[in-house]
Order: sequence, then C-alpha cells, then structure tokens
Amino acid sequence: MIRVLLVDDQQLIRAGLRMLCEAEGDLDVVGEAGDGREAITLAERLAPDVVVMDLRMPGVDGISATSRILAGRPATRVLVLTTFGDDDHLYPALTAGAAGFLLKDAPPAELLDGIRRVAAGDSPFSQDVLQRLVRRAVGASAERRRPVEGLTGRERDVLRLVGEGLSNAEIAERLHIGVTTVKTHITALMTKTNSPNRVRLALTAHQA
Repeated sequence: MIRVLLVDDQQLIRAGLRMLCEAEGDLDVVGEAGDGREAITLAERLAPDVVVMDLRMPGVDGISATSRILAGRPATRVLVLTTFGDDDHLYPALTAGAAGFLLKDAPPAELLDGIRRVAAGDSPFSQDVLQRLVRRAVGASAERRRPVEGLTGRERDVLRLVGEGLSNAEIAERLHIGVTTVKTHITALMTKTNSPNRVRLALTAHQA
C-alpha cells in the first residue's frame, strides 16, 4: 500500500485527488494539507511514501515545503503537481529535491501512474515540463555543453532514454534488458554524473 499525502491550497482539488486515489486499491490517502507549513507537520507525523505537492500556496510554498520535508525525511518522494504558469518555480523545486513533475491538466490515469512510479523510485514528468526545465538550466549555465566522460556504451543508451522521460520498465523493454539491470545502470549514472535524483539525470542527458 502506497501512503499518500495531498498538499494543495484548493479544497476542491484535494477532494478530487482524494476520490481519485481512494478508488485505487493500492493507494491510501493518509492526510491532506492546505499549505506548506501544514504539509511539513503532517509529513513528519504521518510518514507518507509520496507527497503530491502543489507549488503556489500562501505562507510556506511548495518549494520550501519540499526542501524541509526531505531534510527531515529523505526517503519521502515528492511529486509536484503544477500548472503551465508555474515555470519560474519548476527549477527551484527540482533543486529542492522533487522527484517528479506532472501538470494539473494531466489525465487521471497519468497522475495515478505518476504516484506509483514515484513510489517505485522513478521520476515521472511531462515532456513539456522537462523541456522547460532544460531550457532554464542550460540558459543559467555558463559552461559549454560537453559529453559526459567515463560512461559505458550501455550507460549512454540508458542516459539517453532517461532524458526522453522513459520509466525503468520502458527502458528495459527498449534495450531488451532486465529492470534490475536498468536500476543498476541508473545508480551508476547518478554517481558518475553527480545527479541527486532522476530528473537531474534527465537534465544531464539533455545538456550532454
């Protein structure tokens, strides 16, 4: 059972998300928070596996809440649920440690899959969001693009597919290897590229 904490300042959105999750046998909504401060308190008390986090909230916003939740509970996975208008907050949220990014107009099935993928260690994000993040990250960097050194051929294949937003299972199918092997390659890639999470690894793939 995946323990989920819902964080959004709009009660109607939280109610909709709760109904969506509670219709699934493997998702358990353990709490709701209307702002970042409440989210931090509930995350410490309820120990959720996944926090579905809005970014723009009064008081403590989703970026600060993400950073503080992960500082106290680094095993918690934060899935940002944002809108197209939140471009200025996406990259700071990544820096804060968010594991995935979905848009609020995503189909319900995509959101449910995103929660499960985050809980399993993947980092789901829409291609739109990834492209925006990459443009911002590259634009802020004064370094020239250059290939990542010290990678094997197979690691380069995996890195490229991570950059395309594929899940571990999709990468395994594309490369005709086991999911466990994919996880091993991703762990090695994170170490070699100094990437703290999968989304940062995807950014590295695009920058390279």
